[in-house]
Amino acid sequence: MSRRPTRRRPARRGPRRRKSPVPVNLWVLGLIGMVAVSLVMAVVSWLAAHPWVVLLALLVAAGAGALWTHRRQEAARWSRVRAQGLRYAVEHLDGLHYTQFEYAVRDLMRRDGCQDARQVGGRGDNGADVKATDPFGRRWVIQCKHRKAGWSGSAVGTPDLQVLNGTGRQIHGGDVLVMLTNGRFSAPALDFASSQRLHLVDRHLLAQWAAGSTPLWELLRAVPSPRKPTALS
Repeated sequence: MSRRPTRRRPARRGPRRRKSPVPVNLWVLGLIGMVAVSLVMAVVSWLAAHPWVVLLALLVAAGAGALWTHRRQEAARWSRVRAQGLRYAVEHLDGLHYTQFEYAVRDLMRRDGCQDARQVGGRGDNGADVKATDPFGRRWVIQCKHRKAGWSGSAVGTPDLQVLNGTGRQIHGGDVLVMLTNGRFSAPALDFASSQRLHLVDRHLLAQWAAGSTPLWELLRAVPSPRKPTALS
């Protein structure tokens, strides 16, 4: 009996390779480009035929720019007017948060002509809460100590003055170092300030400065001589 020939199993074929996706037809992109160029040319041609539209747009833009500049100048002028008329009653300063107190001192320095006065108090302030340059070029470094109880609060002592004395000139480059409070100073603090050429502003002097119109440098004694005149002069 003859044996039937064994059937060979068909060899396994590997996975069929997927055909790469059909690339975007370049003619579609070309058509889009042609349409865009045609639209631009049509707009340019229309504007060339109607030059008054371009002129009108330029006039509107110029008018808007002039109006914006005028309003900005007016706002700056009124800001100067408000600053010149700024007054604070010392009782009002008592009710401020200590940060608001620092901003109030900054505003008073601006009122006196220190255009660059800024509040810098906070963590790592190195003994300075307000810094400013007066119209005579002198650099002011002011440390503020707010007391909710005013004169009845704790007196500002020598430790605070020592911090100001150690950083005011060396770190901040100050010419006039001021410790300012709506309260009072201890007797040792008064002696220390005198020996180190530090200027003290207590509640009474603060009330005179804040409620009046006399610059702080005219209320303090032995303020350094003016520097060479600067842009703020």
